[in-house]
Amino acid sequence: MALRGSFITLEGGDGGGKSTQARVIAQRLRAKGKDVLLTREPGGSPWAERLRDALITPKGRALASTEQAILFAAARADHVDTVIEPALAAGRWVICDRFCDSTEAYQGSGGASSGLTDLLRTIAVGRTMPDLTLILDLPPALGRERVMGRDALDPFEADDMAVQEARRAAFLQIAKRDGERCIVVDASLPREDVSTSIWRAVVRRLVRKQVPA
Repeated sequence: MALRGSFITLEGGDGGGKSTQARVIAQRLRAKGKDVLLTREPGGSPWAERLRDALITPKGRALASTEQAILFAAARADHVDTVIEPALAAGRWVICDRFCDSTEAYQGSGGASSGLTDLLRTIAVGRTMPDLTLILDLPPALGRERVMGRDALDPFEADDMAVQEARRAAFLQIAKRDGERCIVVDASLPREDVSTSIWRAVVRRLVRKQVPA
């Protein structure tokens, strides 16, 4: 029987380098002989990717925060049931670019109640919570500078600074509340320094999986 795998998520505002750092973690784990699944949210499964295509649009952004939260959770439930949980049960490491904390930070700061986001997490995630969540924190103004280099901003990236600041505060509150699971990483540092901090956190927090430094 395979030892259950470890589940790492990367969270934070836009421009923090989550996708890049997720790939770096995956490469380092694979170099240590680990079987790694790299995935993302919203999306990660065929049906959830279809919801992503609807949500990350001006029409999706125009929905009320409560409606957004419900749809993100629906995508997450399928992602967990069909991709994440089977991989963990098979002993694989799973690294996910965004997960349930993003719904709490984005839709919660936008008006969805904590009661709703807690309920949706229970329904969509259940016991499949991350072993480690890395919150890549940086000032929203710096994040905006970084994402401006992309071909086009998605509707959430284009939100004003007050909205972005509220999301940042929500992520930091999650980290304070769930310190056993979450580590805040200074994402304003050079990319290589961020990668080093993250790898040290992975080794330190998941030592029970005997990941060599």
